Amino acid sequence: MECLVVLGGGESGVGTAILGLKKGYRVFVSDKGEIKEKYKKVLEHYGIDWEEKAHTKSRILHADVVMKSPGIPDTVPLVLELVEAGIPVISEIEFASQFTDAVIIGITGSNGKTTTTMLTHHILKGGGQSVGMAGNIGDSFAKMVAENEYGNYVLEISSFQLDGIVGFKPHVAIITNITPDHLDRYAYRFENYIASKFRIAMNQTVEDYLIYDADDEVIESWLAKHPVKSMLMPFSIKKEMDQGAFLKDDKIIIKINNETFEMKENTLALEGKHNVKNTMAASLAAKLVGIRKQTIRECVANFQGAEHRLEKVLKIQHVQYINDSKATNVNATYYALDSMSAPTVWIVGGVDKGNNYKELMPLVREKVKAIICLGTDNSKIIDAFGNVVDLLVETFAMDEAVKVAYKIAERGDTVLLSPACASFDLFKNYEDRGDQFKEAVKNL
Repeated sequence: MECLVVLGGGESGVGTAILGLKKGYRVFVSDKGEIKEKYKKVLEHYGIDWEEKAHTKSRILHADVVMKSPGIPDTVPLVLELVEAGIPVISEIEFASQFTDAVIIGITGSNGKTTTTMLTHHILKGGGQSVGMAGNIGDSFAKMVAENEYGNYVLEISSFQLDGIVGFKPHVAIITNITPDHLDRYAYRFENYIASKFRIAMNQTVEDYLIYDADDEVIESWLAKHPVKSMLMPFSIKKEMDQGAFLKDDKIIIKINNETFEMKENTLALEGKHNVKNTMAASLAAKLVGIRKQTIRECVANFQGAEHRLEKVLKIQHVQYINDSKATNVNATYYALDSMSAPTVWIVGGVDKGNNYKELMPLVREKVKAIICLGTDNSKIIDAFGNVVDLLVETFAMDEAVKVAYKIAERGDTVLLSPACASFDLFKNYEDRGDQFKEAVKNL
């Protein structure tokens, strides 16, 4: 009986343990930290052997295969030791994909992954397909493969998960965009991060498809130097395409193998140019797996977006409050500010990931009337924008930030929480931050 060791007892780790058990492996779960109570209960239920707050090396180094959770860097000594011992160290998507013949749509990118994944899943479901949505969103892929027999999977995949693949091959791959993020995991070399994202296409053949943003210079220049085997399906809001999707006269035009169909931009449920791109990517993917045009049109018109991503909370005294807590980097906030059509009171700040705020400058000058800093250290934001807006206020709690915004905002304005930073200084995570914002708005 082969031994599967799972490093990390979170969502992907426990999902892999369940699948491994069902496929006849002897399974051992090891977590250097504490395993959450809910996951311990699952492991106990299945009778899976586990340990926490330690890694028993003697047991781990006897594995036939190791699944490493995405949060564990490749550079930790234990992982290096495993690799040196010739023991395969793989990611959850690699492990799970061996046990399903389903059609896989894999979605990666620095921003827009979650929305594109949810929209693609929504369209396939609307088309009557048997489809599961997993990866970075919802249940782990391994748990789904263990418990269901879906004909299709739509997977949101991070670069960390792609780093651990060997044979994983989505039939349709999507790269939404690539901007510098998580560079601490890639030796601070942007090209390492780009290469990681492109691993999504590394096992694809001429029968598979790669959907990507043709307006993204990083993607275009990488593809020019590193061609892929898959059929290219670019999308653009700047130029026309012979094959793929583009915007013309306020219409999205989709062209696949001499077949064309159109959708009016103003019928889309999601607002903002970045969401036009997310819609193009999802629509191309859906068409490539056989969803009818009319179904695609209906689904992109009735889709409810991702929570904490440009989520409209309430209108109070003709002021719209928007929760974009999921914007944890500058690029995501750029999209949010770009889609604002009213004077904006912008709540920003948190744990800075080495942000360069310069690229936001034109949008801040054009759209932002006041800035409310929300973080333990707001110095970089104050340095960047202190002379650009008339009013900049520092706050250190969500209810305080929202009350200040309420006082500043006038009829017709928008109050936007789009932090451009991680949340760990004042909140558990970006969801907690978004939930506190919504709660504070409701309490006004």
